[in-house]
Amino acid sequence: MTGGDAQAADGADWPDRLFDVIRRGGIRQVGYVPDAGHARLIERCRADAQIHDVVLTTEEEGVALAAGAWLGGQRAALLTQSSGVGNCVNMLSLMRACRFPLVMFVTMRGEWAEFNPWQVPMGSIVAPVLGLCDARVYRAESADDLIETAQAAIDLCFAGDLVVAVLVSQRLIGRKQWTR
Repeated sequence: MTGGDAQAADGADWPDRLFDVIRRGGIRQVGYVPDAGHARLIERCRADAQIHDVVLTTEEEGVALAAGAWLGGQRAALLTQSSGVGNCVNMLSLMRACRFPLVMFVTMRGEWAEFNPWQVPMGSIVAPVLGLCDARVYRAESADDLIETAQAAIDLCFAGDLVVAVLVSQRLIGRKQWTR
């Protein structure tokens, strides 16, 4: 069995709407570790010739990708699952010390309707961990919240050279189930 299919929750068009916000925000590089919660958004990024999508072997590479993009005159975003946030902690010190902007879109696990107990510990501490890393953390519970929050996060991130994370509620991404 592998982790897989997510049953869509309310506002199932949120990945398409978020993609539009990313494009309008001038983001030209997107790093990600493949994730069912971000699958549609990743698909949209991969299909867009103006966005350089980068498949990462581990999430902290996305932090370095964003630093390099900024030094090269481009904006980048990191798409990650809540469990990947723990992998980023050391690298987030680079962003803080050098004042490089980073916007993260974090699909949450370990919350509503979680089937995998391994996701619960990190899922329960994502916001405090990011806060301790000097990130501004916002949470979206609905598709409309997400779109408004994403735009504000992108604006704050790049205007203030800050790390800004938007947590996408597990209720919004939908129930994940094991598939064969």
